[in-house]
Amino acid sequence: MIYYDKMMNGKLCFFMILFLMLTVLLFPAGSKEKNDHKKADIIQVRGTVRLIGSSNFPQLVISGSASQWYVTREDWDKLFNLQQQTVMVEGEETVTEMIYASGIPAGSRRELRNIRIIHIGE
Repeated sequence: MIYYDKMMNGKLCFFMILFLMLTVLLFPAGSKEKNDHKKADIIQVRGTVRLIGSSNFPQLVISGSASQWYVTREDWDKLFNLQQQTVMVEGEETVTEMIYASGIPAGSRRELRNIRIIHIGE
């Protein structure tokens, strides 16, 4: 009986150490965001207002010829009813450089906030 308890304690200890090692090794396996936000620039954007994503996580974007800008939630009410229309807007652009956990660049995410509509249509 005593031998059995020592054997179980040894196995439990072994599996706990194995679990901790795997946790440390697998922790950085996801992607992460590099939090180097530049100061927001005021820019003018011309593009088509579109709703992308899934029904659970919709995102409103302005797709231009050069790039795509994500509209922040507080400005949705200004542009939501203008979907599939070409607009010219002015707003604060924030660019976030995205990188994977391995350090490989994953591109830029451009967001617009404090939007002011300049022109609707062609």
